[in-house]
Amino acid sequence: MGRGAPPGLTTSLSVLIFLSLSLSGAEDSAMENIVTEKKAEESHRQDSADLLIFIMLLTLTILTIWLFKHRRFRFLHETGLAMIYGLLVGVVLRYGIHVPRDINNVTLSCHVNASPATLLVNVSGKFYEYTLKGEISAKEVDDVQDNEMLRKVTFDPEVFFNILLPPIIFHAGYSLKRRHFFRNMGSILAYAFLGTVISCFIIGLLMYGCVMLMKQIGQLAGDFFFTDCLFFGAIVSATDPVTVLAIFNELQVDADLYALLFGESVLNDAVAVVLSSSIVAYQPTGDNSHTFEAMAMLKSFGVFLGVFSGSFALGVATGIMTALISITLFFTKLRDFQLLETALFFLMSWSTFLLAEACGFTGVVAVLFCGITQAHYTYNNLSPESQDRTKQLFELLNFLAENFIFSYMGLTLFTFQNHVFNPTFIIGAFLAIFLGRAANIYPLSFLLNLGRRHKINSNFQHMMMFAGLRGAMTFALSIRDTATYARQMMFSTTLLVVFFTVWICGGGTTQMLSWQRIRSVTHQNEVGVDSDQDNCGPIVPDGMDRRNTKQESAWLFRIWYNFDHNYLKPILTHSGPPLTATLPTCCAPIARCLTSPQAYENEGQLKDDDSDLILNDCDISLTYGDITVSTDASGARMGSQPAANTATSSDELDRELTVGDHELVIRGTRLVLPTRDSELPLALNRSKVTS
Repeated sequence: MGRGAPPGLTTSLSVLIFLSLSLSGAEDSAMENIVTEKKAEESHRQDSADLLIFIMLLTLTILTIWLFKHRRFRFLHETGLAMIYGLLVGVVLRYGIHVPRDINNVTLSCHVNASPATLLVNVSGKFYEYTLKGEISAKEVDDVQDNEMLRKVTFDPEVFFNILLPPIIFHAGYSLKRRHFFRNMGSILAYAFLGTVISCFIIGLLMYGCVMLMKQIGQLAGDFFFTDCLFFGAIVSATDPVTVLAIFNELQVDADLYALLFGESVLNDAVAVVLSSSIVAYQPTGDNSHTFEAMAMLKSFGVFLGVFSGSFALGVATGIMTALISITLFFTKLRDFQLLETALFFLMSWSTFLLAEACGFTGVVAVLFCGITQAHYTYNNLSPESQDRTKQLFELLNFLAENFIFSYMGLTLFTFQNHVFNPTFIIGAFLAIFLGRAANIYPLSFLLNLGRRHKINSNFQHMMMFAGLRGAMTFALSIRDTATYARQMMFSTTLLVVFFTVWICGGGTTQMLSWQRIRSVTHQNEVGVDSDQDNCGPIVPDGMDRRNTKQESAWLFRIWYNFDHNYLKPILTHSGPPLTATLPTCCAPIARCLTSPQAYENEGQLKDDDSDLILNDCDISLTYGDITVSTDASGARMGSQPAANTATSSDELDRELTVGDHELVIRGTRLVLPTRDSELPLALNRSKVTS
């Protein structure tokens, strides 16, 4: 029997081996932690550098905007400028910067049918989690570090929908000019709803023909179904004429044209979002998911109506809720702390978007109508300081978010990894978009003119056709899903469409206005960009316009206005008439309970921003002290004054009217209006009754 080691020595050796292995494992774990922390620090620095790039882009854009405004340069708007800066930075990031590799990349092949979203790797008993970031081509495997840098500046699409889009859409609703919007409400709804659907199907059909042509000539490298073509038609039907409207504002172009373009662009964004979701939801039963089936089409139509109506109801409900909460806060004296009041208003407005998305509805529709409702009710309950703060806050957020998105568009043209540019598809897309816009504007304008008193002239129609720019909403819808070959081709083509429309159509707005001989007005308050709340009253047009106001107002709005003015505003705000004056006498106890003391205090100085739209009586009375000038239904002017004042000379009367306030009495509501020196005294001279 050979000699063995002593038992004590064997035990000591075992302990030493165990300790050395333990220390080795501890050192490996510590080294792994150090490497992980180093990677996290490098990633943090890279993220900060990427955000700094966008901040510098916005700063440079703002400085150049100031220069353009100072020089009155209208051939390139700030959004087009932001896109140019984004393109330049994208070129530098793609071709000018290469990150040196500090690790060895090991590529292992594993044949699976589909790429998993999360991968767990077992390395020597330790599990590591890896997440899918996207597909890269085989030739880019060696440039993983560069791809990582480009992916860093490619934001998650949910950032656009949850962070950047809500302030843009809410500002559109919150700053909606109700006075001109409701005057053209029927036409705006026709263009936004019916026109968007027509444009979607026209573009979808033409693009399907283009795809079939590409398939015949061998240019199609993947699946592209008819539903994909309809989806493309839906996302490019969302117009965003921010460039055109900014020039309209600066040049003070006709108010009705502004209202038609602005109203259509606001509403068709919401329609395009719901329409694209309905097309995605189209799923026939059976093996082939892209065949036509009537029940599936009806299901998609039901989804469209259900999602839109549900989102609309949710947005209006949250807007009314904020109005009720603001009334409650009025009695709790929170209005004394304007910062808290503004912060609460801001958070409740943003939560509307997230609540709609969490409930399966569309946040864009919900936050749009929430903004419109809050502008009509909640705004009147805020303190004057909070009114100014909320308007400035959402205007600032809208400006920054919009310019950020346009800068990111330019950047994405070079940093996106999976572009698919097909010349046939691009040419077909431009042609289809042009024809789809024409099928929207011209036939609907012809039908609308059959019932409109003030026709949409041909030059207005040409301008609306020219102003069909694509912008933030189209880009956000296209970048939300780029997983398939068809979606990648649509995204790449959408970028080119946005670039072309913003640069060419937006830059040529001034020349198009001159070519179509669309006049500019003299007074800024006559433009459809004035603030409903800031006006001291409606602008008095000439006599013919005053007599036609009743006919110009939509009949549906006239019915709504009476109900809103007499019942909803007294309940939801302090600015409406007391319910004791509008409800029947049998409801007096309820009226006294629901009417706030503030409503009685404001009754003497009641001002209604929308009252200039409604003329249910047959005449208008203009009161100047003791003199009343009225027009009957036929438009004839009549004047009257007390016998004691018949000796007033015409010169004294003219001087009094020139420097005095102009009061318009409509249905018992008195509005103080500014007047032009040149019109009113002359008009009254012709209508005075001599003693």
